Amino acid sequence: MEKSQIANLPTKFGEFKIQSFKENEKEHLVIFTKKLPEIPIIRIHSECLTGDALGSLKCDCGEQLEYAMKEIQKHGGMIIYLRQEGRGIGLFNKVNAYALQDRGFDTVEANHQLGFEADMRDFSIVEKILKEFNIKKIKLLTNNPRKEFALKEIEVIERLPIKIKPNPFNENYLRTKKEKLGHKL
Repeated sequence: MEKSQIANLPTKFGEFKIQSFKENEKEHLVIFTKKLPEIPIIRIHSECLTGDALGSLKCDCGEQLEYAMKEIQKHGGMIIYLRQEGRGIGLFNKVNAYALQDRGFDTVEANHQLGFEADMRDFSIVEKILKEFNIKKIKLLTNNPRKEFALKEIEVIERLPIKIKPNPFNENYLRTKKEKLGHKL
Protein backbone atom coordinates (compact mmCIF):
# COMPACT_ATOMS: atom_id res chain seq x y z
CA MET A 1 0.00 0.00 0.00
CA GLU A 2 1.43 3.34 -1.05
CA LYS A 3 0.40 6.60 0.55
CA SER A 4 0.57 10.20 -0.57
CA GLN A 5 1.71 13.15 1.43
CA ILE A 6 -0.82 14.86 3.69
CA ALA A 7 -2.36 18.09 2.37
CA ASN A 8 -4.84 20.67 3.63
CA LEU A 9 -8.44 20.46 2.43
CA PRO A 10 -10.60 23.49 3.26
CA THR A 11 -14.27 22.67 2.59
CA LYS A 12 -17.68 24.23 3.14
CA PHE A 13 -17.88 22.01 6.24
CA GLY A 14 -14.59 23.24 7.70
CA GLU A 15 -10.88 22.56 7.38
CA PHE A 16 -9.66 19.00 7.00
CA LYS A 17 -6.48 17.16 6.12
CA ILE A 18 -6.42 14.78 3.16
CA GLN A 19 -4.27 11.81 2.18
CA SER A 20 -4.63 9.13 -0.47
CA PHE A 21 -3.74 5.46 -0.28
CA LYS A 22 -3.06 3.30 -3.33
CA GLU A 23 -4.19 -0.33 -3.25
CA ASN A 24 -3.34 -2.05 -6.54
CA GLU A 25 -5.21 0.01 -9.17
CA LYS A 26 -7.55 1.69 -6.66
CA GLU A 27 -6.77 5.01 -5.03
CA HIS A 28 -8.68 5.58 -1.79
CA LEU A 29 -8.96 8.84 0.12
CA VAL A 30 -8.83 9.74 3.79
CA ILE A 31 -10.28 13.05 5.00
CA PHE A 32 -9.57 13.82 8.64
CA THR A 33 -9.56 16.55 11.24
CA LYS A 34 -6.26 18.12 12.26
CA LYS A 35 -6.68 16.82 15.80
CA LEU A 36 -7.85 13.24 16.04
CA PRO A 37 -9.39 12.36 19.40
CA GLU A 38 -8.20 9.25 21.23
CA ILE A 39 -11.34 7.48 20.01
CA PRO A 40 -12.26 9.17 16.72
CA ILE A 41 -15.48 8.99 14.75
CA ILE A 42 -14.81 7.02 11.58
CA ARG A 43 -17.02 6.97 8.49
CA ILE A 44 -16.25 4.27 5.92
CA HIS A 45 -17.84 5.69 2.77
CA SER A 46 -17.88 3.94 -0.59
CA GLU A 47 -17.69 6.15 -3.64
CA CYS A 48 -21.02 7.11 -5.19
CA LEU A 49 -20.47 9.54 -8.05
CA THR A 50 -24.18 9.97 -8.70
CA GLY A 51 -25.03 10.67 -5.05
CA ASP A 52 -21.84 12.34 -3.79
CA ALA A 53 -21.11 14.62 -6.75
CA LEU A 54 -24.33 14.83 -8.78
CA GLY A 55 -26.85 14.96 -5.93
CA SER A 56 -28.87 11.92 -7.03
CA LEU A 57 -32.06 11.39 -5.06
CA LYS A 58 -32.10 7.64 -5.88
CA CYS A 59 -29.84 6.96 -2.90
CA ASP A 60 -28.83 8.54 0.40
CA CYS A 61 -25.06 8.46 -0.22
CA GLY A 62 -24.47 12.17 -0.79
CA GLU A 63 -26.54 13.08 2.25
CA GLN A 64 -24.67 10.51 4.36
CA LEU A 65 -21.33 11.95 3.24
CA GLU A 66 -22.40 15.50 4.10
CA TYR A 67 -23.75 14.36 7.48
CA ALA A 68 -20.44 12.59 8.17
CA MET A 69 -18.36 15.63 7.23
CA LYS A 70 -20.38 17.84 9.57
CA GLU A 71 -20.21 15.37 12.47
CA ILE A 72 -16.53 14.66 12.03
CA GLN A 73 -15.69 18.35 11.75
CA LYS A 74 -17.59 18.94 15.00
CA HIS A 75 -16.26 15.97 17.02
CA GLY A 76 -13.01 14.90 15.33
CA GLY A 77 -12.31 11.87 13.21
CA MET A 78 -12.01 10.74 9.61
CA ILE A 79 -13.80 9.63 6.52
CA ILE A 80 -12.25 6.73 4.67
CA TYR A 81 -13.52 7.21 1.12
CA LEU A 82 -13.22 3.90 -0.72
CA ARG A 83 -13.18 3.77 -4.50
CA GLN A 84 -15.74 0.99 -4.99
CA GLU A 85 -18.60 2.52 -6.91
CA GLY A 86 -22.01 0.87 -6.99
CA ARG A 87 -21.42 -1.52 -4.07
CA GLY A 88 -18.29 -2.65 -5.88
CA ILE A 89 -19.66 -3.27 -9.39
CA GLY A 90 -18.25 -0.09 -10.93
CA LEU A 91 -19.85 2.94 -12.54
CA PHE A 92 -20.67 1.29 -15.90
CA ASN A 93 -22.53 -1.57 -14.24
CA LYS A 94 -24.13 0.77 -11.74
CA VAL A 95 -25.74 2.74 -14.58
CA ASN A 96 -26.98 -0.55 -16.04
CA ALA A 97 -28.37 -1.41 -12.57
CA TYR A 98 -30.10 2.00 -12.51
CA ALA A 99 -31.79 1.12 -15.84
CA LEU A 100 -33.02 -2.15 -14.33
CA GLN A 101 -34.30 -0.25 -11.30
CA ASP A 102 -36.21 2.02 -13.67
CA ARG A 103 -37.96 -1.17 -14.86
CA GLY A 104 -38.98 -2.19 -11.32
CA PHE A 105 -36.05 -4.19 -9.94
CA ASP A 106 -34.67 -3.23 -6.53
CA THR A 107 -30.92 -2.66 -6.11
CA VAL A 108 -30.20 -6.23 -5.01
CA GLU A 109 -32.29 -7.75 -7.83
CA ALA A 110 -30.63 -5.44 -10.36
CA ASN A 111 -27.16 -6.55 -9.26
CA HIS A 112 -28.24 -10.21 -9.52
CA GLN A 113 -29.66 -9.60 -13.01
CA LEU A 114 -26.22 -8.28 -14.03
CA GLY A 115 -24.48 -11.36 -12.58
CA PHE A 116 -23.19 -9.76 -9.37
CA GLU A 117 -23.70 -10.40 -5.69
CA ALA A 118 -25.87 -7.91 -3.79
CA ASP A 119 -22.77 -6.20 -2.36
CA MET A 120 -19.29 -6.73 -3.82
CA ARG A 121 -17.43 -4.25 -1.63
CA ASP A 122 -14.22 -5.11 0.20
CA PHE A 123 -13.43 -3.26 3.42
CA SER A 124 -10.09 -4.97 4.17
CA ILE A 125 -7.98 -1.87 3.50
CA VAL A 126 -9.78 0.05 6.27
CA GLU A 127 -7.81 -1.62 9.07
CA LYS A 128 -4.54 -0.99 7.24
CA ILE A 129 -5.38 2.71 6.94
CA LEU A 130 -6.45 2.99 10.58
CA LYS A 131 -3.18 1.32 11.66
CA GLU A 132 -1.25 3.93 9.64
CA PHE A 133 -2.82 6.52 11.96
CA ASN A 134 -2.24 4.33 15.03
CA ILE A 135 -5.99 4.12 15.65
CA LYS A 136 -7.06 1.11 17.71
CA LYS A 137 -10.54 2.10 18.94
CA ILE A 138 -13.25 3.93 17.03
CA LYS A 139 -16.81 5.15 17.01
CA LEU A 140 -18.14 3.88 13.68
CA LEU A 141 -20.56 6.17 11.84
CA THR A 142 -22.66 3.71 9.81
CA ASN A 143 -25.97 1.95 9.34
CA ASN A 144 -24.28 -1.03 7.66
CA PRO A 145 -23.39 -3.92 9.99
CA ARG A 146 -21.00 -5.40 7.36
CA LYS A 147 -18.63 -2.50 7.97
CA GLU A 148 -18.50 -3.22 11.68
CA PHE A 149 -18.01 -6.98 11.12
CA ALA A 150 -15.18 -6.28 8.64
CA LEU A 151 -13.08 -4.74 11.40
CA LYS A 152 -11.32 -7.59 13.18
CA GLU A 153 -8.35 -5.84 14.79
CA ILE A 154 -9.97 -2.45 15.48
CA GLU A 155 -12.31 -2.13 18.45
CA VAL A 156 -15.63 -0.53 17.60
CA ILE A 157 -16.74 0.91 20.93
CA GLU A 158 -19.90 2.45 19.50
CA ARG A 159 -21.89 2.41 16.27
CA LEU A 160 -23.34 5.83 15.49
CA PRO A 161 -26.36 5.75 13.15
CA ILE A 162 -26.90 8.12 10.26
CA LYS A 163 -30.51 9.26 9.99
CA ILE A 164 -31.44 10.54 6.53
CA LYS A 165 -35.01 11.49 5.70
CA PRO A 166 -36.35 9.40 2.80
CA ASN A 167 -37.64 11.03 -0.36
CA PRO A 168 -40.03 9.65 -3.01
CA PHE A 169 -37.07 8.55 -5.18
CA ASN A 170 -35.17 6.56 -2.55
CA GLU A 171 -37.90 4.99 -0.38
CA ASN A 172 -37.61 1.59 -2.11
CA TYR A 173 -33.82 1.82 -2.08
CA LEU A 174 -33.81 2.39 1.69
CA ARG A 175 -36.36 -0.37 2.25
CA THR A 176 -34.15 -2.77 0.28
CA LYS A 177 -31.09 -1.76 2.31
CA LYS A 178 -33.00 -2.51 5.51
CA GLU A 179 -34.84 -5.67 4.49
CA LYS A 180 -32.32 -7.38 2.20
CA LEU A 181 -28.94 -6.02 3.35
CA GLY A 182 -29.61 -5.70 7.09
CA HIS A 183 -28.91 -1.99 7.41
CA LYS A 184 -30.00 -0.47 10.72
CA LEU A 185 -32.33 2.26 9.48
